[in-house]
Amino acid sequence: MAANEGDEATVSLVDVLEEDEELENEASAVLAGSDSEKCSYPEGYVKRQALYACSTCTPKGGQPAGVCLACSYKCHEGHDLFELYTKRNFRCDCGNGKFEEMRCKLYSDKDQLNTENKYSHNFWGLYCTCNRPYPDPEDPVEDEMIQCIVCEDWLHGRHLGCPVPECVELQEMVCESCMNNAPFLWTYATHLAVPAATKASPCKAEGEVTNEEGDREEGKNTTAEASTSLNNQGEEKVKSNGVPGCKRRHQEMEGGSPSKAPSDCRFKELRGTGTERAEFGAVFWPSAWRTKLCSCVSCKKSYAEAGMSFLQDESDTVLAYENKGKTTEQEQAGAAEGRDPLMSALNTLGRVQQLEIIHGYNDMKTELKDFLQRFAAEGKVVTPEDIRQFFEQQQNRKRRRANAGQYYCS
Repeated sequence: MAANEGDEATVSLVDVLEEDEELENEASAVLAGSDSEKCSYPEGYVKRQALYACSTCTPKGGQPAGVCLACSYKCHEGHDLFELYTKRNFRCDCGNGKFEEMRCKLYSDKDQLNTENKYSHNFWGLYCTCNRPYPDPEDPVEDEMIQCIVCEDWLHGRHLGCPVPECVELQEMVCESCMNNAPFLWTYATHLAVPAATKASPCKAEGEVTNEEGDREEGKNTTAEASTSLNNQGEEKVKSNGVPGCKRRHQEMEGGSPSKAPSDCRFKELRGTGTERAEFGAVFWPSAWRTKLCSCVSCKKSYAEAGMSFLQDESDTVLAYENKGKTTEQEQAGAAEGRDPLMSALNTLGRVQQLEIIHGYNDMKTELKDFLQRFAAEGKVVTPEDIRQFFEQQQNRKRRRANAGQYYCS
């Protein structure tokens, strides 16, 4: 935002376009993967969907409840809602026994309770270990919130117990509490997780990594550096989904030491290396880390006992949910091309009128695009006066064409 004294507040066109695109992408990522017209209750416990909590219908002190996207629009319009982003394995509560008088307008035949739903303080609009709302009017510190992929709570970056990598949007985070509830994750974290960020290198795992072995002085490694030190033999630069990753020993990526026979359980093999990582703070994981978890019978049992079987479900990730939403949105956009409102209106007009309107519309669109591109190319701002002048010029041209036509009329 830029403004001069005495002038109207103005913004760069580039800023407007970038902000609009960012907001649109964020909304699509959360909402497009969920149905905005039909209650999700008949689908059962949905793997992942956008959820809301209504403080108007279920105020604090009562029973927590979550409603789907469609119900937030149709049944709770004008209510005070908490946006919960997405949750896994949840069935819409709207209008069930947790709501006193209110009944779901989209699907009324519901059980009194959804016994498999899991609730947290998020449903009261509270987040993080500090148990505060977001945004917090009493917190002067601007801090990003990051969601744990296990408990799905949102935590302030400063309350994670570890530095936050700069490229955090490319990674998944497991909070310290969830790591301690599933100790086997610490073993995997030693070999698969993003190395602890430092001020000098805040994003080694996802950013471009240079060979530091020759420059590092012997005996001066910090704890974080020690956990990420690399042998010169068999090093390779790993990529996940085309994103550069940190260097790892080739034998580590293959699942163990080349001097030992392959094990049926990768977890036991990794644990047997003797390498350890400090067990404190949240842990960040690179994309596709879940595919490297052991899938033997014993490990699957461990995941189930910890309530984390979803770790081996590729469709569980938020990225998979967002991609599903983008695909759905593209399909809907393609189907809508045949139902253009302008074309529907043109069909009611005569052939000559249709051509005149189409030519006029295309001319104005081209001229407006050229007009705005000049501002974008020069990094200038578009003011209300600029827009007024553009349309005044359009009106003047229209009048000149109309006046010119009079000389040819008898």
